[in-house]
This record gives sequence, C-alpha cells and structure tokens, in this order.
Amino acid sequence: MGLSTTPAAERVHIGFFGRRNAGKSSVVNAVTGQELAVVSDVKGTTTDPVYKTMELLPMGPVMIIDTPGMDDVGHLGALRMRKTRQVLNKTDVAILVVDAACGLCPEDRELLTLFREKNIPHLIAYNKADLVPGSPSPGEGELYVSALYGHNIEALKEKIASLSPVDDPKLRLVGDLIHPSDFVVLVTPIDKAAPKGRLILPQQQAIRDILEADAAAIVVKEFELRETLAHLGKKPSLVITDSQVFAKVSADTPLDIPLTSFSILFARYKGLLEAAVRGASVIDKLEDGDRVLISEGCTHHRQCDDIGQVKLPRWLKNHTGKQLSFEWTSGTEFPEDLSPYRLILHCGGCMLNEREVRYRQKCALDQAVPITNYGIAIAYMQGILRRSLEVFPHLLAELEE
Repeated sequence: MGLSTTPAAERVHIGFFGRRNAGKSSVVNAVTGQELAVVSDVKGTTTDPVYKTMELLPMGPVMIIDTPGMDDVGHLGALRMRKTRQVLNKTDVAILVVDAACGLCPEDRELLTLFREKNIPHLIAYNKADLVPGSPSPGEGELYVSALYGHNIEALKEKIASLSPVDDPKLRLVGDLIHPSDFVVLVTPIDKAAPKGRLILPQQQAIRDILEADAAAIVVKEFELRETLAHLGKKPSLVITDSQVFAKVSADTPLDIPLTSFSILFARYKGLLEAAVRGASVIDKLEDGDRVLISEGCTHHRQCDDIGQVKLPRWLKNHTGKQLSFEWTSGTEFPEDLSPYRLILHCGGCMLNEREVRYRQKCALDQAVPITNYGIAIAYMQGILRRSLEVFPHLLAELEE
C-alpha cells in the first residue's frame, strides 16, 4: 500500500487560516507545489474549506486545508467563518497567513487565541514579504515569505514538519493485542454502504495492522464463523466482529476465545473508549421524551435499513421501552450546544482524525452529556459488553460503577 492510499483520518491535517486576500491560497499552492486552490485579487475567492490529500515532503501523507477568510462579511460570511472554526477541530498544525504589509489585525489575533485554546501547534507566515522592503526579523514561530517568488517557502515547509505530531509507536488498532503467528478471525458482513468491490475502512485497517504484527487474518462472513472455528485446527487469539452481527457472533464464538468489535477497537484507537463505556450505562436510564443525538463522521448514502437512521433507533426503543426523540448529524457537522441531548451515540469515527474525535468527546463531557459509540451501545443492549471488553481488563471496573 503506497502513501497515496493512506486514509484521510490517518494523515496530518494542516490548516491555512487568515483574513481575506492575505494570500492563503497562494501560500498553499507554493507549499504544495500544485495549483490546489484558486487565487485571485478579489477578496473572498475561497468560499468554503478546500481539502486535498497529498504527499508533502518531508512529512509524508498530509491533508491540506485552505479556509475562507476570517473577516468575511454578511450572512454568507458568517456561515463561512463557522466552517473555518469547525476546521480547527480537526487541525493538527495551523498556519496563520498574514499580509506582511498590514501586520496582525484583530481577526488574526482572534485566530491565534483559538489556536492556543485548542492546543494546536501553529506558526505565522507573513506573506507578500517582497512588498515590504527590509522586513523585520521574525520572532519565535514566525516567518516572512513570498508565495509569488517562492521566498522562504522551503523554510516554511521545514517549520511545518517540525510542528507535525510524532506518531506514537504504541498506538495500534489491534496489533498490540496479538503476537506473531497468531490467528485473528474477522467477521465482516458485506456492507451495502461500502463501495462496490471493497471492504469498509475499519476492516481494511484491522487487516493491515494484523499483518504488520506478523499474525494471520482470516476473514469470514457471519454465517461462516461457526464452521470456520470448528475447522481451523488452532484456536484464534481473537475474534473481531462488525457490531451489527454482534449477537450471532457472540453465540457462535466459544467463551474461551476473546471477542470484540471493530467499533470498540476504533473507540480505543481514537481515544473515546473509556468515556464510551461509561456512556453506555445511560441507555437504561433513558426516559420518555429524551433526545438522543446520533452522529456519524461520514456522509455515506443511506440504505433502507441504515444502522444510524433505522437500526439503532429501533434497538434503543425496543431495549428501553421508551418513546425517544432522535436527531442526526453527519460529516463535519456537530452541535456546539449539546445540552438538549440525554445521550450521544457516535459512529466508530474511522473517517475522523483523533483530534476531532477527542474534540467531540470533550464537548460532550464539558456539557455533562454522556457519549458512547455504536458498537459499545449495541454490545451493552445485547448483554455482551462485558465479554467484548475482556481484552481490556482495566475497563471492566467501569461496568461496576
């Protein structure tokens, strides 16, 4: 698998911010060496965040984000600035592009405050330095550049690389739970929502991580599991299932074989697992009229029996016996005010980077709204959450509280 196929959620997200006509798009094009963004002398040319996955040396796979100007005006301007603020929730490294001739303005200072509040590594690129004779010496985290003439663009790339997150070698999806030569059985129903001819992303990433651990991945559909386990000749070290067939897989997997789900593994990988386990217990406390937010990180085409739109609401109503009210969000949309909700059910987050998942978790916890995810909620309602968490013994205590 080449670097170009790295999932978007696994890339370093680099956001370019600033006022209209400060030259953000020109700097983006200069840094990437491509005409990724439309440039113009007309203020406000960039009307929505522009995303582009690419390879950027010396960092490797990145997601470049060009944002609308923070000083945009009118109703549409307010919407564009709202989109810009949403981008901050997923930004790993932020570059504030400032017109060198104008210097820092109130909007720039507001952005710098937001960077600090959100703990986003950042630097200031004073663009159009060619128009400012004798540019002053840059301070810490500052650089004078000219997108037009390419001045200091390589230095800017080096500074960006120095701020990018360092991969944690301990952070694995499943590889740290197994050993070389182990067998892992993956139960993967053919998901109608997946692109034709491909597995969904969590399944692909689990297979890759298992192979990198020098273990063997055996992939079956839910109706093939029982016979596969009977004829393996060796007990697998782990069975990982799609959450939608959790009950059947649990029934077909002997109790001496550890069992978990892709959704639970992703909750751990994205930093949500502990909060999600605590949040699941709220399901039994739901009352008539409670509002439940179901949030997905992607915008896939809805199927007739979609898990978020149809199955989860049905399962929750059947389990609780209550008349619940449901609302949905998808993609980058996530409410700032979560107070109306009694519970948040989030997808596995495979399309979101860790920073955005942690942001959503923090929003929920700060507003005292319990949050869990699909797989953990399903396992809880089916009475198999304890079993699915046995691979993480430290979490079993959460179920006693």
